[in-house]
Amino acid sequence: MKKLVAGGLALMLAGSALAAASVQDVAERYRKLVLAVGQHDPNYVDAYYGPPALQQQAVKEKRSLAAIRKDAEAAIADLAGQQGKDADEALRVDFLRKQLKAIAARIDMLDGKKFTFDEETALLYDAVTPHYDRAHYEALLKKIDQLVPGDGPLPQRVQAFRARFVIPQDKLKVVMDAAIAACRARTAKEMALPEKESFVLEFVKNKPWSGYNWYKGDAHSLIQINTEFPIYIERAVDLGCHEGYPGHHVYNALLERHLVKEKNWVEFSVYPLYSPMSLIAEGSANYGIEMAFPDEERVAFERDVLYPLAGLDPKLAGQYAELQKLLGKLSYADNDNAQHYLEGRFTREQAIEWLVNVALYPPEKAGQRVQFYEGLRGYVINYNLGKDLVKAWVEKQVTSKDPAEARAQRWAAFKQLLSSPRLASSLQ
Repeated sequence: MKKLVAGGLALMLAGSALAAASVQDVAERYRKLVLAVGQHDPNYVDAYYGPPALQQQAVKEKRSLAAIRKDAEAAIADLAGQQGKDADEALRVDFLRKQLKAIAARIDMLDGKKFTFDEETALLYDAVTPHYDRAHYEALLKKIDQLVPGDGPLPQRVQAFRARFVIPQDKLKVVMDAAIAACRARTAKEMALPEKESFVLEFVKNKPWSGYNWYKGDAHSLIQINTEFPIYIERAVDLGCHEGYPGHHVYNALLERHLVKEKNWVEFSVYPLYSPMSLIAEGSANYGIEMAFPDEERVAFERDVLYPLAGLDPKLAGQYAELQKLLGKLSYADNDNAQHYLEGRFTREQAIEWLVNVALYPPEKAGQRVQFYEGLRGYVINYNLGKDLVKAWVEKQVTSKDPAEARAQRWAAFKQLLSSPRLASSLQ
């Protein structure tokens, strides 16, 4: 009798180990699948710091899209019934399942399948953006109209006013260095950064984006800033936080430290750009800006430090900050414009008109933004919807009414988010 009980216990333990191993096995297969898709789409693998041999194998084999998709479906099936032994494991299983479904959807797109804008973002990013008509944005434009001085059409007045806040090219590096240093200092004060974390800053041109973080592993990043068009003073803090601290650089470094190195969750050593992971990455990077620089603190820093370094008039800092706050409320106009353009309701000229007259986008950058739509499509929702979802989740974790305690709770929740496998649906 004792032998039967012992034997049954052994079988139960073996079954438990098998279940745990199967999740790890799916994770290993997922990593290879991402690298395999990268052979068909050069922009797909945004970061990889796993064994070089796996990348070399993907190049050598260059598997067909049909074979990759079949294996992705098999991996999804192998996750059926998996729950995870604790909350983190449950998040891991959900993460793998949705990342694998996004792989299948991206393969379908590469194979020529067409999705609506909302279908695409639901499959690739685990979220669907709210939509608004032009009248919604025109109501916001009336508020901006009251703030911006001068005569003539609002877009021209906004651009004339904003032209006073362009960082001169010869002062761009010193301004960016100061902004990034402040972003890092404020982040390090609130959370322990990985040892020996570092980055290299480069200025580039001819890109469809304004800034980019290329994560290299071992807590190291290459941060590139596009200088093809004028860079306005507010972009120094935006880019310093978004690409660096506590944005992409910190997000990737914490995932590497807590999930890859401590838990051996190998799936986080590869980052597919068109995946649910991107909504969290971009959303947390954008929310990280106000985490590091709450409104009043940001205005003071820009006025007292960045404006003098750039040779701009500090007296205008407050008024310009108010304009930026109102312009931020127009952000979803970008999503609606992308949807109309990608679904064929807007021509390129109409999309540019919307950017200039509705989103109040700088005219010289409007063509670049349409190029972004063409290349990254529904990815645009990750910045604003991602930020709003991340912010709402973090704020739910704050229980204290004391400002200092609330700030500490906010940072603790933010760090938890940056160190865990959460996706959009797990934030709602």
